Amino acid sequence: MDTPLDIRNQDGIAIVTLNRPGSLNAINGELRGRLIDAMEAINDDDGVRAVVITGAGERAFCSGQDLGEAAGYGPQDIEAWLTAAHAMYRAVIDLDKPAIAAFNGVAAGAGFQLGLCCDLRVGFPEARIGQPEVRAGLASIVGTQLMSFFLGHGPLAELSLTGELISGERAYRLGLINRLVPREQVLDATLALAGELAKLPPTALRLTKQRLRARIRPGFDTALDTAIAAQKEAYASGEPQTAMRMFLDKRKQ
Repeated sequence: MDTPLDIRNQDGIAIVTLNRPGSLNAINGELRGRLIDAMEAINDDDGVRAVVITGAGERAFCSGQDLGEAAGYGPQDIEAWLTAAHAMYRAVIDLDKPAIAAFNGVAAGAGFQLGLCCDLRVGFPEARIGQPEVRAGLASIVGTQLMSFFLGHGPLAELSLTGELISGERAYRLGLINRLVPREQVLDATLALAGELAKLPPTALRLTKQRLRARIRPGFDTALDTAIAAQKEAYASGEPQTAMRMFLDKRKQ
């Protein structure tokens, strides 16, 4: 039986694959919990020198939160849901080893945020990437905060307020993607980059990552707290439930 997360070690590189291709690797409770546990185990494993996160199948890195799950939430469910989601982001950010996202397909919403929590990102020109929360009735809080580390206010406001997905080519020009390669080369290019990092002195990498983490964590932690209050208000309005059900109904047609 397939599990929602596949992990293998290749020459000291942990390849972590989100494995729900039938749902475009959308994040549900089980995948979220397994990913948190995996990041903690990888961080404690001296045999791992670098981490690659990618998605199963040819269509998606991760399409975001599983809307079939989120559409059933009410305001009373938001704190538990987002506390778990935020623990997932922190588990990636808190890795002492370099982590690279291989954007092998669409990276949207929580999936895009997961990629932004990695140190580096590899994608392809035709990829679809962005932060469509507002289109699902949700406030764009955590995604906006993460994008703010890369973007000026103009493009940050555009991506946050419109919820539009942009191409990998534009994401590369904006600095959201570090390496741009043909689609069929994304995983190989990511593994090659991870291999380069894995050869570097691990203590130096760990200390450098600590400094990078210290630079972003205060604003990021504040955004996580703000997001809980914002999404409670959004769910109280009924807008997310309505938007998500409309999307799910349309997908069934």
